Amino acid sequence: MLVTFEGIEAAGKSTLIAALASDLSARGDVVLVTREPGGTPLGDSLRGVFLDPTFRIDPIAEVMLINASRAQLVADVIAPALKERIVVLCDRFFDATVAYQGYGRGLDVEAVLEICLAATHRIAPELTFLIDLPIEVSRARVRARGGADRLEREGDAFHQAVRDGYLALAERFANRYVVLDGTQPADALAAAAREAFDYRRSINLIP
Repeated sequence: MLVTFEGIEAAGKSTLIAALASDLSARGDVVLVTREPGGTPLGDSLRGVFLDPTFRIDPIAEVMLINASRAQLVADVIAPALKERIVVLCDRFFDATVAYQGYGRGLDVEAVLEICLAATHRIAPELTFLIDLPIEVSRARVRARGGADRLEREGDAFHQAVRDGYLALAERFANRYVVLDGTQPADALAAAAREAFDYRRSINLIP
């Protein structure tokens, strides 16, 4: 199964993924953790370009860069793992492109979604966790850790549009989205994610 984790900057995705991966592994699941952009040698190279603050990248070029990385990740990592019935936990997937480049950059959302689905051969997550938090909290966390990347340096209006986009996607794809309060402590987020995962598995929404 493919489980994805979404949210604006510094939402706490990496911490939640690590906690859920540890929990699932302890219960006997085979788990693979990956990320976007990246996860393959090509993807990691494109990640460096994509996040480099010295580049000014056209929004359409952003979509193409990220989907080149995504296509390679699906071909080399995600699709083979799914065939082996491995639980794949992915830090961002195509919802991120729709939120950031569609809603954030103002590109046509449906067109961006179709490009993303072409890159994944229409592979989509069974479950998506959206860690939602106010942009002022996100911005404070980014400042505290330092070294902001190209997207993190965008203004508040951009990040608010991305957050609003994510919430719109959560409403549109409510059957696979679970929205978590990103202002909660990490252990509370992990408990809520485990409960949601187990519930969906119990009613056969995920294998």
